[in-house]
Order: sequence, then C-alpha cells, then structure tokens
Amino acid sequence: MFDSLSEKVLGSIKKVRGLSKISESNIEDTLKEIRFSLLEADVNFKVVKSFIDRVKQKAVGQEVLGSLNPGQQFVKIVHEELKTILGGEAVDLNLREKPSVIFLVGLQGAGKTTTAAKLALFARQKFGKKAGLVPADIYRPAAIDQLMTLGKQNNFPVYPTQVGDRPEKILENAKKWAKDEMLDVVIVDTAGRLQIDDELMSELTRIKNIWTPHEILLVADAMLGQQSVAVAEGFHQRLSLTGLVLTKIDGDARGGAALSIREVTGIPIKFLGVGEKVAGLEIFHPDRLANRILDMGDVLTLVERAQEMIDEKTAKDSAKKMMKNGFTLEDFLSQIRMMKKMGGIESIMKLLPGMGQLQKQMATMAPPDQELKKIEAIICSMTLKERKDPRVLNASRRERIAKGSGTQVQDINKLVRQFEQAQKMMGSMMKMGRGKLPF
Repeated sequence: MFDSLSEKVLGSIKKVRGLSKISESNIEDTLKEIRFSLLEADVNFKVVKSFIDRVKQKAVGQEVLGSLNPGQQFVKIVHEELKTILGGEAVDLNLREKPSVIFLVGLQGAGKTTTAAKLALFARQKFGKKAGLVPADIYRPAAIDQLMTLGKQNNFPVYPTQVGDRPEKILENAKKWAKDEMLDVVIVDTAGRLQIDDELMSELTRIKNIWTPHEILLVADAMLGQQSVAVAEGFHQRLSLTGLVLTKIDGDARGGAALSIREVTGIPIKFLGVGEKVAGLEIFHPDRLANRILDMGDVLTLVERAQEMIDEKTAKDSAKKMMKNGFTLEDFLSQIRMMKKMGGIESIMKLLPGMGQLQKQMATMAPPDQELKKIEAIICSMTLKERKDPRVLNASRRERIAKGSGTQVQDINKLVRQFEQAQKMMGSMMKMGRGKLPF
C-alpha cells in the first residue's frame, strides 16, 4: 500500500543526506516535495500541514546529535513524526472480561465478515481464548452463510441466526448461547449499508444497549482514502468507537487513510487486514509502519511471522543438515513452503532494511516468488531418490522432470548447478566454523 509514497518520500529525503548543517532554507524544497507526496497519497490536508510544520520546527531548532550527521538527524525527525500521526504505539484489544464482546461495524463491502473470523483466530492463537461468532447482518443472507462457513472451516462456534430474525432477538438469545458454549470472546458481525444512514445507526444503538460491547471496531476499507476518515467520524459520533481495522492494505491504496484517520479522529488503528485468508490480520504498530515507509525494514514483524509459521525443531534439523552437508532438495522444498507460509520471498524482502530500493532495481528481473514457484514445480516432479541425490539425474530423467514441471531442461540444469554450489559453500562454512552450531 505504501510503496509509491515510500518511494517519493525517500527520493525527497536523499537531498538532505549530504548536508553539513540543517537550516530552513536547505530543507525547504525537501519539505515541499514531502508535502506534495503526502497530499498525492490522499492524506488529509490538515494532517499534512501539521506534520510538515512539526518536522520543520524540530529540524531547524534541534541540535544535531553527535552520533548522527544532519541528513540522518532529519530522517530521524521524519520517522518520529510519522510515528506520531500514526498513533505513537500499538493499542491492545480489550479481552479482559468473560465473555469479551466485540462489535464489528462499517459500510458494506469493507470486509466485516472476513474480519470477524480473522479476529476469532487471533484471539485463539495469541491469547488461547475460545471465540464465537454471531451473524447479525439479517439483510444479507450471504453474510450469514459466509460466517457459518468460516466458522465450520476454522472450528469456531457460530450462533445459528435464521433469516428473518430481528437483530435485537439475535443479541438477546446469543447471550445464553455464549454462556452455554463457555465462550471467552463473542464477535458480532453487524449489518452494513452503502452509506451511513439513521436507520443503520438506530439499529446499532439498540443492539448496543441490549448487550454492551467491550470493543466497537470500525472495519474500514483503506482503498477509500480520505473518505474512510469521514466514515470513521460518522460512526464515532453515534457509537463511540474503540478502534479501527483497516482492510485491503495489500491493494493499490495510496496510504491516505492510515496516515489521516488517527490524527483526525483520535481513534486508534488496532489491526491491518491483509488478503482474504483468515490468518491475514496484523497488529497495527505505528513505529513499524513508519519504518516500512522509510525503507528501514520491519524485522520484528518478520520474526513474529517466523515464530508463528516455522516449527523450531524443523528449523534446527534443517540447520544441522546444512552444516553436515546433508541438506537435500527435499529439505529445500520444505524451506520454500515455509517461506510461502510467511507471505513469499517478496513479502519477506519488504520487511528487511533497504530492500525497498533493491526491489526497485530488480524490477526488470523475474519476480523471486515466480522463480520459487518454478523451482517448487521442478522438485515436485522428481522422485524421492532424485531429490535426495541429484547426481542420479541423467539426460532422460531431466527431460521427464522438465515435461512434468512445465519447464525446460536448462531450468533443471540451472537448479542442480546452483544447489551443488550451495552445498559446497555450506561445506566451507562448516570447516570455518569447526562444525559448531549456535544452539
């Protein structure tokens, strides 16, 4: 979502990196370019003005730290102010009560139903909570069916809402249902509209009075830009929102919603929704997002993903095999699948410092994830014997594998050559390190 903004802001900041001293005159052009980049990204103009004024004031009036040059100092100030407009720090979900009741509200098409299942999985995986889902959107039978399906696929209890039930009746009966199911968390998927209207708000107010929620989260489409701010303000006035979930951030949204909504409304962004998969929910960390925009990487998020997706024993076994020169193509296939679980190599690269610029330079090359798909297809077309010992791959075997994987014999030759080189390199590392492992 922030790729375009990141590229433009970084391009502007380059001009101050070689400065010997920060002054109002020598950062004026840079601030103008950053202002234009933020406005182009659909950031609220009041937020842009406030941001630029604060950066200018701090940059000109601040002593340069001994450990930084003026250019680095300027980047540090921009980073701190980005963090500020994004909210400063992550805000936890309130799950202290039993059951903790969460209302999801928002316009139609923002992704409330999918987000309900994502939150249920989050509560189970992060806190060990038993979460149940309550379909309360009676105007879209498909929403009820979708929530039922998601519940069945992921083993979440779902209240059996019937078409024609009134929302008030659903909430009243769901109280007893939640108690019978011994739920820790109840997530209510409320009705949406194409736009805010009194009928919707009155209904939400009534069901709020029937079962007082501990969290009222607005699910907002990041693709709407500044319009998301207006939507948030409308819901907040009537319902007193406790947080926001920004969805579709993996689309071509320009980032204006994320950079405007907290500063304008005061409502914290608690989660980012990525894709349609139930696991695609990230805690919103303002500092990490500021890092991504400035191409400083987000190593903490990368580590968290690795801890969630990669089995520690499997990782240690693979490392030992590498060091003992026993790493096979079968092991390599497992590594590729682990990377896919973490979002793919391109997603991983975006979280590493400086990789945004490197990816730009690699734009003319084949995408890394496409290359990995080709390698996966080749290895899957091999027999177990061939995966364990590529030396048995004669000409006829290579032709068979190429046909089976939809590739060329040259691709198989390239993979085998690279794999053999990697094995030699690991053998050299083993000798240099005298066979010791860091665990």
